[in-house]
Parts: sequence; C-alpha cells; structure tokens
Amino acid sequence: MTQTAVGLGASDGGSSLAAGRLVPEGVDTSHGVILYLDAIEVSFDGFKALNQLSLTLAPGELRCIIGPNGAGKTTMMDVITGKTRPDAGSAFFGQTIDLTRLSEPEIATAGIGRKFQKPTVFEMLDVFTNIELALKAPRSVWASLRARLNGETRDRIDGLLAQIGLLDDRHVLAGTLSHGKKQWLEIGMLLAQDPQLLLLDEPVAGMTDAETERTAELFRSLAGKHTLMVVEHDMKFVGSIADQVTVLHEGRVLAEGSLAKVQADERVIEVYLGR
Repeated sequence: MTQTAVGLGASDGGSSLAAGRLVPEGVDTSHGVILYLDAIEVSFDGFKALNQLSLTLAPGELRCIIGPNGAGKTTMMDVITGKTRPDAGSAFFGQTIDLTRLSEPEIATAGIGRKFQKPTVFEMLDVFTNIELALKAPRSVWASLRARLNGETRDRIDGLLAQIGLLDDRHVLAGTLSHGKKQWLEIGMLLAQDPQLLLLDEPVAGMTDAETERTAELFRSLAGKHTLMVVEHDMKFVGSIADQVTVLHEGRVLAEGSLAKVQADERVIEVYLGR
C-alpha cells in the first residue's frame, strides 16, 4: 500500500482544502480495495483492544462484522473514522488516503459516514428539513441563512426520502417517528453526504420484525452503490444481507467468509455462537 497524498502543503489539481490539510478528491480503488487495515494495534491502559487487526473491503461490498462484546468492533470503527489513533499499523481509504493522518471531519469529508446504534436526528424539525440540513453544501452561518432550495435540490431530497421509505413522512416531526423510522432518517442523512463507505452500528437493534425486514431491503439496495460495514448481533438479519462476514475476537480477525462458513467454524462456536 503506497502511503501518499494526505498531508500539509500547497494544493494541487486533485485535492481540496479541509481544515487546513489536503484531502484528495475521490477514492482510488483501482486495486480493488476501498478500505485497508493492516496490523492495527490499539491499547487502553494496558488492555489491547485491537491486536494486529488486518482487514480489507472491496468497493460496493456489504460486510457484516460480528463477535462477542469486547471483541474490538467499536474500536475498529473508531480507528476508521479518526476518533481513535492506532498505536501501530496502517489504515487507508482507497490507495492514497491515510486515515491515521486525518481528523474526524476530514475523514467524513473524504467519504466515510458513520451511524451509531442510537439514532441522532433533529427531533424538533420535520423529516424533510433533517435531510436538507445534511446535504453536502457550505455550512457557514451566512450560507445557511441565505440558502434557498432549488427544484433540483428538492427532487434530490424527495429521492432520498423515497429511498429510505419516508416520503409520506416528509412533513412529520422527526421526534414523533418510530424508532425504526428514526434509524432510516439518520441513514438518509448520511446518504445525503454522498459517502462511499458507510459504517453502521447495530442498525436493527430495537426494531420490529417488519422494520428489520425493510432495513434489510434498504441495505441490499445500497450495496454496490456504496460500501457498507455493518456491526450486528442479529444473525437472521446478518444472513439476509451479508456478502461476507468477519468475526472479531480479542481484537483480531478470528474467521471470515460466508455466514454458513463462520457458523460452522469451531472457534466461532466456542467463543461467540455457542452450541
């Protein structure tokens, strides 16, 4: 993996300025990899949360991450999004974007979006306005005050609302939505930012069966257009969406492959699934 391109210096034709640094425009996936983690290590007060963790994702893949509590799933996502700096190892977005050298806002600008387990929406605003505020656009106070929606922007928002199944709820206050619909709204807010990689933490926790099924349909529709990494404990849901499953244990990859393959792995049965 060539380490290039992200750092301080004068702008060139292929970069844009973000928070005083250069973030390359576009993600180079010419080698067939959009996320590359190699020998990542993270320790907290002597506890090794990630231990030589190595993992790659292909563009457009839908990968599910499973494993027992404390396996390192959240810490891995923290490293990818810049919340936690690894003690050792490499983390690249595409071929050239070194995630270990960027801040959280810079990583979001580069094209990585993250959704936490608990939905975070603007509850006193309607659904349409939540998506409007999330759109990728200048966010200075002056720009926000002067902004006027044009027809193209309205169409885009309606398209996103239709995609997440909330078009009929466009004028409903977000705070009155069901838990599942709030989850979909936050996913729509992420999609408004045009991410290439989406990190989703237990997205169907607390959902009804119908909401879970609708979420599976949504994720399947997003795969290919976006790359998805989904951390989840619901094995039925995992089986309905995953291209490939990675099992983490003690901060490293224990097993990888189809759900059927990892479910048959004796090590996975022992440490996570049980008999």
